[in-house]
Amino acid sequence: MNDRAASVFENYEIEILRILKGRGALLGETQEGWLILKEYTGPAARLEIQEKLLEAVKENGFSRVEQLKRNKEGELISYDQDRVPYIVKTYFEGRECNLKDVRECQSAARTLGRLHKAMCQPGIARDYDVPAFCMENEYVKHNRELKKVRRYLREKSQKTEFEIYLLHHYDFFYEMALSAAEELQEYTADFDEEKIREKGNFCHGDFQYHNLLFTQGNFSVINFEKYMLDNPVRDLYLFLRKLLEKNSWSVSLGLNIFTAYETERSLTDEDRMQLYYRFAYPEKFWKIVNFYYNNGKAWIPGRNREKLENLLKQEAEKKNFMNNVLK
Repeated sequence: MNDRAASVFENYEIEILRILKGRGALLGETQEGWLILKEYTGPAARLEIQEKLLEAVKENGFSRVEQLKRNKEGELISYDQDRVPYIVKTYFEGRECNLKDVRECQSAARTLGRLHKAMCQPGIARDYDVPAFCMENEYVKHNRELKKVRRYLREKSQKTEFEIYLLHHYDFFYEMALSAAEELQEYTADFDEEKIREKGNFCHGDFQYHNLLFTQGNFSVINFEKYMLDNPVRDLYLFLRKLLEKNSWSVSLGLNIFTAYETERSLTDEDRMQLYYRFAYPEKFWKIVNFYYNNGKAWIPGRNREKLENLLKQEAEKKNFMNNVLK
């Protein structure tokens, strides 16, 4: 972020008192509170839906969510002199959720349950013809990618130390991925996009501690750019996975989070089945492989090897969690 980016604030009917640098963004203080200026790379039409969704969530009783701001021309996207697109949103002063504090994580889970109730917006899903997400299709796509990378690794003549290590453990996770996708297709009904749209359940899409700000005794939720029409447990899974990876897949901790979430929104049998297969699928392995294959194979950060080693170490703990909590 630079002075050219800061000048984008001039496109808005606001008086900026001071500007601070944030994580990949600029924070602007006003008489009404803080605003955040961020680059935006998505389609404008998606941003229009995001604005309506956030307004509806607030009207539905969940007030601690960001809101998009329109510029003087009534547009959601503004450009700097180099035609870089930006958006401006309201912002909350606070710190990120502390994953080491169990009570705080329980509070975050209750916040998520309330958020999901407020994000049930069938009218928006219908009026804007929002496409529904299909978990089965995502895993089938991931598995095609894993197959392609496995072939590439096997055929490569000169392998790095990381590639040798990755290939050595590849089939263990690849077979796990194939099995999870196959079982999921057996247990779920045919994908019905219209039925999902009628339910109107939106997800945050990136519900993790970075996007939970603790302020004035409550959590505020930010960064809804990855919102989607999907089963709400998508968000619960992501939050839980990040939390449990840092806490040895503690069964008691997982149960505490489920209990906290269900004080606000009950989990159905379908929800629990989706959670089980989200955990069963080796998503973290797919992410490691995807990063390796698409970000320059000549140099692989040592952190990737470390992530893969940790993944292998935690596999037994993860299975124990799934068997005791999700089955």
